[in-house]
Amino acid sequence: MTHPILAIDHGDARIGIAATDEFGIAAHPVETIDCRKTEAIPRILTLLSERKIQSIVLGLPLRMDGSEGTASAKVRKFGEQLRKKITPLPLTYFDERFTTISAAEKLHQSGKNAKKQKAIIDQAAALEILNDFLGW
Repeated sequence: MTHPILAIDHGDARIGIAATDEFGIAAHPVETIDCRKTEAIPRILTLLSERKIQSIVLGLPLRMDGSEGTASAKVRKFGEQLRKKITPLPLTYFDERFTTISAAEKLHQSGKNAKKQKAIIDQAAALEILNDFLGW
């Protein structure tokens, strides 16, 4: 696996971004893109360039039974729009079930209440996606 890897937690209002370092030793939150204020794909393209990203992991919201629904369709549509701009970088969809819940729980344990979590929950969820993808 080639690093760095960028992980994306896609949402209608906000997109959380996390990444590994260039050696794949550590993963960290990067930023939250507010889709109402910033065009997501151009911002992601800038991050890919700045961070010399080698591959992308896009969280896919599956239903509890593992099937795909309307949320998955939105993410796949976004992924295909992004894929057209990033070729030849590989883009992998990865099951994101429970990542936001896990991220919220970890933030709560670190002393962040729900109000304080709002600004960083999407980044934390992207970090959970990345850690799960890497098996960490």
